[in-house]
Amino acid sequence: MNIKMKMALAASAVALATSAQAQTMCVFDLLGAQGDSYSMMKDYALAAKGWGADITLKAYTDERVASEDFKAGQCDAVALTGIRARQFNSFTGSIDAIGGLPSNAAAKLIISLMANPKLAPDMVSQGYEIAGVTTLGSAYIMVNDRSINTLSKAAGKRFGVLDYDKAQAIVVQKVGAQPVSVDLLTIGGKFNNGQIDIIGLPALAFKPLELYKGLGNKGAVIRFPVVQVTGDIVIRPDKFPAGYGQKSRTWVASQIDKEMALINKTEKSIDAKYWMDIAANDKVGYVKLMREARIDLTKQGIYNKKMMSILKKVRCQQDPTSFECALTDE
Repeated sequence: MNIKMKMALAASAVALATSAQAQTMCVFDLLGAQGDSYSMMKDYALAAKGWGADITLKAYTDERVASEDFKAGQCDAVALTGIRARQFNSFTGSIDAIGGLPSNAAAKLIISLMANPKLAPDMVSQGYEIAGVTTLGSAYIMVNDRSINTLSKAAGKRFGVLDYDKAQAIVVQKVGAQPVSVDLLTIGGKFNNGQIDIIGLPALAFKPLELYKGLGNKGAVIRFPVVQVTGDIVIRPDKFPAGYGQKSRTWVASQIDKEMALINKTEKSIDAKYWMDIAANDKVGYVKLMREARIDLTKQGIYNKKMMSILKKVRCQQDPTSFECALTDE
């Protein structure tokens, strides 16, 4: 074998090694490897081969363990809910702010915006990078008794709040309800067993957590979005090829229509008897309450100020007549 051929083979070997780095990705899904989120990550891993990554997926039904394994270096990337991922990036982690995105149309705008290269610097924090933001749909308040149809009637009731989200406990206390600490592994069981009276979750959690058991004959799903639940792909950028994050965010954003179709289908699959509307007059009060809570939580450093400003611009783009559009304190 001549020297030129040896050099060519060596160069090819180096190219292959660098173009197909191997990574492990921890993926949280309530249904593990059988769930929709995991299925999307299989598509993602396939697409990532085109960006020079070779990802092996590892399914988790316990989100806390997935997060801890990622922090411990047992995986190079992780797919988590936005609230859990807030610890890695407060900017994207604040999309899930209470009342931040009141409609799927507003959510679609934000998800697309997160792939804008101008926001690339905001995606990097503490040595981590957000490589994509997805939507899991609006979270709705679910009650075990439909007589709990106003905030005043929620006073004293046991409200399940995620133990890693300070915002939820603060807001629940503001309305006079009793916060009960839960996580995504325990919230369904506690609601279904009557240990808590009220929860807030997206429709995608309804079937996996069998929430119809907690609703029973008297319960209801209140048709008023309180939070837009997101999912984040978080990576250690040094474990991936240069420029990977931007390519990844662009691809993830391109999946928004597919995500919205799944969310709409899932919401429609919930029996009509469970849905309950609230009075239009009450809605205005709730919007104001959520706005005050966001301002307060931003001052406390729980929500990211820049993201709150972006969310407001999106809301006012969708509804220019809203009272908040003339105000300057958010």
